Order: sequence, then structure tokens, then C-alpha cells
Amino acid sequence: MSTMIRTRIVKIGNSQGIRIPRLVLEQSGIESDVELEVKEGAIIIREMSHPRQNWESAFRAMAEQGDDGLVNGDDVLSTVWDEEEWEW
Repeated sequence: MSTMIRTRIVKIGNSQGIRIPRLVLEQSGIESDVELEVKEGAIIIREMSHPRQNWESAFRAMAEQGDDGLVNGDDVLSTVWDEEEWEW
């Protein structure tokens, strides 16, 4: 369900902002921190992403596949660029 509500830009300290009505927040499901993006002349407000939220299941899957060992400098495969272009 789409809701269109008109609001004003208001002064908040040295910045400006908008008041987001409770109905809009309830419909969006946003409860705390948000990300703002400007795209094609519009401001997009979305709930803050959590980049590490699926790490636990990813690590568990890696362990099940035996792909969770330590990697040290001796195990790293070098590339042609490493061998021919890189200077120490």
C-alpha cells in the first residue's frame, strides 16, 4: 500500500530536516538508523544495512566444507603481475 503525505522542511539546529509521520514509519518498518541516497533528484531513505549480518552462517558453511583454514603468506598464490611487475 502506497501512502503519500505532504510535509515541510524544517530547521533543526544548523541543519534542516523533515518530520516523518508515525504512519509512514510503521508502514516502512524502519525503527532506527537509516541510510540516505540521492538518486535522480530524489532522496531515498532506507533502513541501515548490516554488512556482517550473515557472517555466522557463512562461516558455518565454510567450516562444513573444510574451507576455514588459516591463510598465511606462503599459501597465497601469486599472479603474473606479482612475479613480473611488482618490485620489492
